[in-house]
Amino acid sequence: MLSEQTIKIVKSTAPILADRGVEITTHFYKTMFEAHPELLNIFNHANQKQGRQQTALANTVYAAATYIDQLEVLLPAVKQIAHKHRSLMVKKEHYPIVGEFLLKAIKEVLGEAATDEIIDAWAEAYGVIAQVFIDIENEMYEEAKNNKWEGFKAFKVVKKQKESSIITSFYLQPADGSTVPAFSPGQYVTVRLSVEGEEYLLNRQYSLSDAPNQSHLRISVKREGENPTTLGKVSNYLHDHIGEGDEIELTAPAGDFVLDEASDKPLYLISGGVGITPMMSMLKRTADHKANRPVTFIHAAKNGEVQAFRTEVEEAVIKLTYSQKYFILENPTAEDRENHRFDAEGYLDSQKLKDIATETDAIFYVCGPVAFMKNTIGNLATIGVKEENIHFEFFGPSINLKEYQQA
Repeated sequence: MLSEQTIKIVKSTAPILADRGVEITTHFYKTMFEAHPELLNIFNHANQKQGRQQTALANTVYAAATYIDQLEVLLPAVKQIAHKHRSLMVKKEHYPIVGEFLLKAIKEVLGEAATDEIIDAWAEAYGVIAQVFIDIENEMYEEAKNNKWEGFKAFKVVKKQKESSIITSFYLQPADGSTVPAFSPGQYVTVRLSVEGEEYLLNRQYSLSDAPNQSHLRISVKREGENPTTLGKVSNYLHDHIGEGDEIELTAPAGDFVLDEASDKPLYLISGGVGITPMMSMLKRTADHKANRPVTFIHAAKNGEVQAFRTEVEEAVIKLTYSQKYFILENPTAEDRENHRFDAEGYLDSQKLKDIATETDAIFYVCGPVAFMKNTIGNLATIGVKEENIHFEFFGPSINLKEYQQA
């Protein structure tokens, strides 16, 4: 338990962290990596280059300061982050390192404003917050251990399939011949690669895009931009250099963006672009195990060339007793028009969503680019969907719904 004085001091620093949080976290990562370059084997370098990780950490620290006397409010966000940490193999021994350099960053950025009293209060608060993460992550590590999957495990690519002009699927089986593990529809795995010319290992997280209990795991990777300093290192390497027979390393499935299989409420699966990947797992699972559940599948893409899984969606929908599917293309090609490959043109705006989502007392899952998710979540709220019925996955450092609504 934190002392009343510590709580008072930490809460009083919240406005400062709101104003200078990113400056502090940017300095934190810079100095920590200089002192501990081995940690670059864990962190996503692209997120660091783009500043996404720094912003996410700044938001987390600000939230911790604001709710330091009500940490239970942050528990859903903590669990979401803990899933990512477990997937990346962040261990309890890393937390003292993070604490040391975070406190140093606060002191060095704020200068004289960061009095000894403030630093001492934050040291005490950090210890409590870190222990919350450690305890939750220990439970997750134990769960993976019980499922006989500790750390990174080698998987062989048994099939490589092009799904669209920019998305390719990799079908994976354990290299040791062991059983393919179960997972919850919507979860992701961390892929670790050693790439020639790169000093450090590269990690990326990809949603599992097929139903559980298959003879394989499947990830479906979008080819990202080719700027070697930001996006594209891992996705381009997978597309260009990993083929059938090759091996890659994975950690056990993780994530709390998962299908509520116990519910009988109507299900809406709404995705944009490569956000379709976790939705495929949810759709196929429902079609195979709960075919009477009403399902509406909505996918938005630029055009038919980049859209993936059309045939798989149609095959799954046929299995469902009550189902609808909508493909919305922003700029249909002439071939799209000739072959009637879409149900609506343009964006998934509020009117389209209102016309399709006629059952607001339903469960909604949303995944896709930031702007798509922001608009869709806002539009769902506008048509009367309760916040607790909206679930979403952000491909990147963790962020919460309120931050989307306020963005």
